[in-house]
Amino acid sequence: MFANGPDSFIWWDWVDRNTDKIWARTIEHLQLTGSSVAIGFVIAMAMAMISLRWRRAYGPLAAVAGGLYSIPSLALFGFLVPITGLGFRTAQIALVSYTLLILLRNIVAGIDAVPASVIEAANGMGYEPWRRFIAVDLRLATPAIVGGLRVATVTVIGLVTVAALVGSGGYGTFIEDGLSRARGFSTPIVVGGALSIAMAVLFDAAFVLLQRAVTPWARRGAAGGAHP
Repeated sequence: MFANGPDSFIWWDWVDRNTDKIWARTIEHLQLTGSSVAIGFVIAMAMAMISLRWRRAYGPLAAVAGGLYSIPSLALFGFLVPITGLGFRTAQIALVSYTLLILLRNIVAGIDAVPASVIEAANGMGYEPWRRFIAVDLRLATPAIVGGLRVATVTVIGLVTVAALVGSGGYGTFIEDGLSRARGFSTPIVVGGALSIAMAVLFDAAFVLLQRAVTPWARRGAAGGAHP
C-alpha cells in the first residue's frame, strides 16, 4: 500500500522529487489565505463600524455578506472568471467575500457584549469615543474577534484548495493533477489533501493559543471562579 509505485496509496519517491513544488504550493496557499483574511478583516471592520454608528445599516450589510457567503464556491469562481480572468485575483475576490459574514457578526457581537458599566466607567474617566473604542471596546471584544478570524481562516484554507481550479495555485493544484491523470495516481491527491488538513489544524491551534495570549484576564477569571 505504501510501496513506491503508481498504484500505491502514496509514492514517497514522488514526494521526494517534488519537494520544491510542495514548498512553492505551500507558500501560494499561505499567501492567498493570509491576504484574503486580512482584506476581509479590514472590510468587515469598516462594515462593523458603520453598523455600530448607524444601527439600521447592520441588517442590509449582514444581508449582503450573507448573500455572498451562500453562493457555492464553484459558482462564484465561474461567475468571476469571465470578468477577472484566471489566477490569484479571481480566487482572492471570492475568498474575501466568504470571510465577511463571519467577521462582521463576530466583531459586532463582541463589541455589543462589552458591559455598559465598563463603557460608563471609561466615559467617566474622560475617554473620547474613538479612544474608548480602541482601548476598551475592541480590547474586550478580542475573544469574539479572534474567534471570527479563527473560523474565517480555517474556512479559507479549505476554499483555497478548491480555488486551484481557477489557476490560483496552492495545494489544490496537486489534487487537480492527481484527478486529471488518465490512470489513477493517488499520491498528489493524498499530499494535497493531507497538507490542506494539516495547515487548517495548525492555524486553528495557533488561534486558540493567540486568544489565550491576548486575553490573560479570561484565564485569571476562570481560575478565580474555580476556587470560591
